[in-house]
Amino acid sequence: MPSRAAAGSFDLVPATSVDLYQVEGYEARARVIASVTDTTTTDPTEVDPFLATADGVRHAAYRSLTTAGPIHWQRFPSGATGWLVTGYEAARSALSDPRLAKGGPGDGPYANDIRPDVAAAIDSHLLALDPPDHTRLRRLLTAAFTRRRSELLAPRIQELTDNLLDAMTERFATSDEPVDLITAFAYPLPIAVICELLGVPEDDRADFRAWTGPLVAGGMAGFEAYSNAATALVDYVHELLARKRREPAEDLLSALVAVRDQGDRLTENELTAMVYLLLIAGHETTVNLIANGIRALLMHPDQLAVLRAEPDRMAAAVEELLRYDGPLQSAIPMVTVAPLEIGGAQLDAGELVVISLLAANRDPARHPEADRLDVTRPETAHLAFGHGIHRCVGAPLAQVEGRIAIGSLIRRFERLELAVPATDLARTPGLLMNSLVTLPVRLSAE
Repeated sequence: MPSRAAAGSFDLVPATSVDLYQVEGYEARARVIASVTDTTTTDPTEVDPFLATADGVRHAAYRSLTTAGPIHWQRFPSGATGWLVTGYEAARSALSDPRLAKGGPGDGPYANDIRPDVAAAIDSHLLALDPPDHTRLRRLLTAAFTRRRSELLAPRIQELTDNLLDAMTERFATSDEPVDLITAFAYPLPIAVICELLGVPEDDRADFRAWTGPLVAGGMAGFEAYSNAATALVDYVHELLARKRREPAEDLLSALVAVRDQGDRLTENELTAMVYLLLIAGHETTVNLIANGIRALLMHPDQLAVLRAEPDRMAAAVEELLRYDGPLQSAIPMVTVAPLEIGGAQLDAGELVVISLLAANRDPARHPEADRLDVTRPETAHLAFGHGIHRCVGAPLAQVEGRIAIGSLIRRFERLELAVPATDLARTPGLLMNSLVTLPVRLSAE
């Protein structure tokens, strides 16, 4: 049975008041085509999966943990200690257990150090709240992200996809020059979709790229980078909200402003935090879905061949890609508010719990041959978007984008291939996201 005295794969330190997202000495890497060497050991029993960067090492570390059991007492990169859940059934149960609560407003990275109005404006979002506030805010968004509404956006998503592929064809298809698929395709598509949905003017979108990296990295980006990005985004959102009040349009942001101004269902900080969440988390997960999915297919040419021969499988294949190498490592950390049992371990009230979605999705107790990509897998139940009341509200839209983006790319470029050895691909360190640094490929149009 797991215990707090069992160190697992990390060294234990006394529990302290630390920023869970902080890792000292980390320097954010730009998204450029370059080799990144993993500084951790290749022995999976000694690897911190949150810091692992070399290709395949993160999954190997999680595999080692899951083999040992569904829950582990761990030291996280910040120095905080708590429980890491890696088993599928334990994770699914924990994600819907009301005895696990979010930290609430003020629990984000550098919450006590950044400008107070900025902290208040970004920490009051859905992922930080529990019922009843979570229920109230989620209800305002659910209608905009139903599967039906998301499918209605498919023609426009296809148009945006085709435009990006045309640009890539014109510049790269007839040369050996590599293209970073994240920069050229996986990033600009989701940001265009969410900005159009919200009503963000096209001329304003360039800045989001500079802000996203530090905000997603949290404390790992360093205080100055995180604070500057958070301040810039909040100031921009306030300006954008003011514009929507003066000149409302037929977009989601104008609708949310109307809700805010017509009653007490939404505070100004909650409105700002909601826009923050939609702009950052609302596109970054889809970037990772597309990039990780393409990487997986290029590493498994037999599965890529199946999808080219049977394109109608693409929607189901996206679910398998999400299971195999999803966009998120972990759900937002939670704290026990009452004693409970998870995976055979007894947890006391007040203990930190991190649920590894990436590990759970490859739990062999849930999926036979869990480490094998199989786009024809008959049952692909996964936790890539979470589970329960905190399941990603934008999941239906991300799934539509993934289906169109990946399907269109592999149809357009029959000879698509990695431009570097797979061992040169690297992941960004982090607690939440499962992101590639770059995805350099070579194209060849039909």
